[in-house]
Amino acid sequence: MPVFMLTDDLVFPDPLFANEDGLLAVGGDLDADRLLLAYESGIFPWFSPPDPILWWSPDPRCVVYIDEIKVSKSMRNVLNQKKFKVTFDRAFVNVMDGCRRVERPGQDGTWINGDIIEAYLTLHELGVAHSVEVWQDDKLVGGLYGISLGNMFFGESMFAEASNASKVALISMGRALKEEGFEIIDCQIYNDHLGRMGATHIPRQLFLDELNKSLKQPTLKGNWEFLEEHLK
Repeated sequence: MPVFMLTDDLVFPDPLFANEDGLLAVGGDLDADRLLLAYESGIFPWFSPPDPILWWSPDPRCVVYIDEIKVSKSMRNVLNQKKFKVTFDRAFVNVMDGCRRVERPGQDGTWINGDIIEAYLTLHELGVAHSVEVWQDDKLVGGLYGISLGNMFFGESMFAEASNASKVALISMGRALKEEGFEIIDCQIYNDHLGRMGATHIPRQLFLDELNKSLKQPTLKGNWEFLEEHLK
């Protein structure tokens, strides 16, 4: 399959045209309208400067069905012991910075640069990008951030500076979003950590069908601090 070169026009090719690695298009920008159109189309940006912006729609797609998030006995103990405090949308930029700084096996550097932080901060200010924060002794030790459209959450990245902190973030996000009628967290690319948490591969066409269904629901815009009530 060819890789498409984007122009200034606000349009993406059909994600079914992505190549075998999931790469669909090159170029464009990180303006809010383009990013929102990408997510609504089942596409996301992932690149490492100085490379141009790369747009992906992999097949299969990695997702977590919220009802299938795995909570081990040891993790139930961690949650019950209240070792961590969990908040939503109280430290969005700090979570992005934590994800930027974390070292990832097999990856040289990070794709979360200044342009990415600025772009997603704009989406956060628009009420469609959100974070969950995990605190220990008033220190931010983990979290994740992503985009919410319809009743689907598109996870972008997570980090942990304390054992189990990223697991607490994902479990807490799932529990809170389930109360709001969400069913799926998009994880984009599979890894073993996500797999142990219940992530699975689904065909891209099934993902697009689930996405189209979710987009028929209203988007839960605004600050998500109120989700903390679902965890009490």
